[in-house]
Amino acid sequence: MLSLEPLLIILALLALLGVIFEEAIHVNKAKITLFFGTLCWMLLFLFSDNPEEISAISAGLSESIAEIAGLWLFLVAAMTFVAYLNKKGMIENVVYLIMPKQVSERKLLFLTGLFCFIFSSLADNITATLVSCSLILSLDLELKKRIQFITLVVFAVNSGGVSLITGDVTTLMIFLADKVETLTLLTLAIPASITVFILAVFLSRGLTGTVTLKTSVSVVRPVDVVIGVLFLLTIMATITGNALFSTPPVLTFLFGLSIMFLVSRFMSDDTDLDPILEYIRVIEFETLLFFLGILLLVGMLKEIQALQSLVAIYDLLPPVAANYLMGIFSAVIDNVPLTAALLKSGIEMTAGEWMGLTYAVGVGGSLLVIGSAAGIVAMSKIPGLTFATYMRYLGHLLLAYTLGYAGVILLGRFIH
Repeated sequence: MLSLEPLLIILALLALLGVIFEEAIHVNKAKITLFFGTLCWMLLFLFSDNPEEISAISAGLSESIAEIAGLWLFLVAAMTFVAYLNKKGMIENVVYLIMPKQVSERKLLFLTGLFCFIFSSLADNITATLVSCSLILSLDLELKKRIQFITLVVFAVNSGGVSLITGDVTTLMIFLADKVETLTLLTLAIPASITVFILAVFLSRGLTGTVTLKTSVSVVRPVDVVIGVLFLLTIMATITGNALFSTPPVLTFLFGLSIMFLVSRFMSDDTDLDPILEYIRVIEFETLLFFLGILLLVGMLKEIQALQSLVAIYDLLPPVAANYLMGIFSAVIDNVPLTAALLKSGIEMTAGEWMGLTYAVGVGGSLLVIGSAAGIVAMSKIPGLTFATYMRYLGHLLLAYTLGYAGVILLGRFIH
């Protein structure tokens, strides 16, 4: 199977290029990644040499499928909540309550960044992005300005999750490996929030207009309020349940979804006209298929140990520089297996250097739109957001990431 590994890496690169040039080749990114993802695993089975190798590949595939299933189920639950609240006008109503009737585009950008940072630190990145996309789409903004807003959303959402174990998977992984402590992680919020503000300053150029928010609010039924509160309670229960009892977030969200179905059944009188289960059918399954293909490819790279070569960087560079590069790599390679490979490599670093890695792999994926779950979800929700349109702000994003990383390193000097 050794001779097969270069071919598999080439296929993975072709899949990445297919996503990058989606607009040019006119083939949906979900179709591309799903094709290459499944093809690579089939080749692994077809060219395996012995039963032991087949058994190892089967175990690797089962592990990847289990991770994908958990992500899919969580996405289905979160998307269903958001689809319902958006359809019923609940999200827009919240915007109208907390925002002035007229607000400058510049001020709105800063408020959006603040909202994303806080919301993603409490909830997961995907849910925060879904809610933020709904907020942006509810406003009448031209395409260029919409891209500026969503660029800040992706960066802010990823930045907000790094300081809490419930906000980002990689943060949780590093915490469970006893590399950082909870209070130490909380200090990451300081440089992370400052760089979100700095990026907002960069992106606010050209935002000279004024946005007029709708003065009328949608009629909200009692059942809609209950489901809105249930959504917030589900998020809070996900955080506390995971922190106190190690309850998997997907389980808590599915439980909340089941309560949502029951609440709608017993409180709503329009089950025939607007059945609650219909909201599952209108969620973005393109996003789910894209995740499926991407994670199959990443699982394959992990299976052939292609990701382990990245660890060699720590033999050539000091941890501070290597961690910075790992953050950049996480914009191309999924940060979860990347972090897992680093944790299993036996690398020795100080607590401050582990803080730097936590920030790097959590925020570095923001550099490319396909580099994080937030970017992938945003790309499927925001019309006109492509790899190329997001790349226009790569310089701004790289500078903000670099400043944030530098702030974490300075902070780490006081951590022992």
